[in-house]
Amino acid sequence: MSKQIFRLRNVPDDEAEEIRRLLSEHDIEFYETPGGNWGISMPALWLNDDNEHKAEEAKALIDQYQKERVVRIRREYEELKQQGRHRRLRDVFRERPLELIFYLLIAALILYLSTKPFLDFAQ
Repeated sequence: MSKQIFRLRNVPDDEAEEIRRLLSEHDIEFYETPGGNWGISMPALWLNDDNEHKAEEAKALIDQYQKERVVRIRREYEELKQQGRHRRLRDVFRERPLELIFYLLIAALILYLSTKPFLDFAQ
């Protein structure tokens, strides 16, 4: 029976690729299930067999990788921040102004519709 070792939902492509490479380098056989056409299914990496030793080894490798990744990503962000090259809200506005304005209007509409009954009730 197969055993799930890593969920791929909301995982960046580079991280997923590095985990695939890590498992392959350590001769851990796995297969991948996609999220499906509508994203309903669980995209994940699975072990081919129910070998508990291999599952523990794979999970230990992934845990170690993720700890190292957190340190690396935080260090990279701090370096960008010190250099003044990290991404800010104004950068997002310059790249996609209409999209940002649209999302802000949607948020304002939701806030208005959520509070309007309470404001009307107070009168």
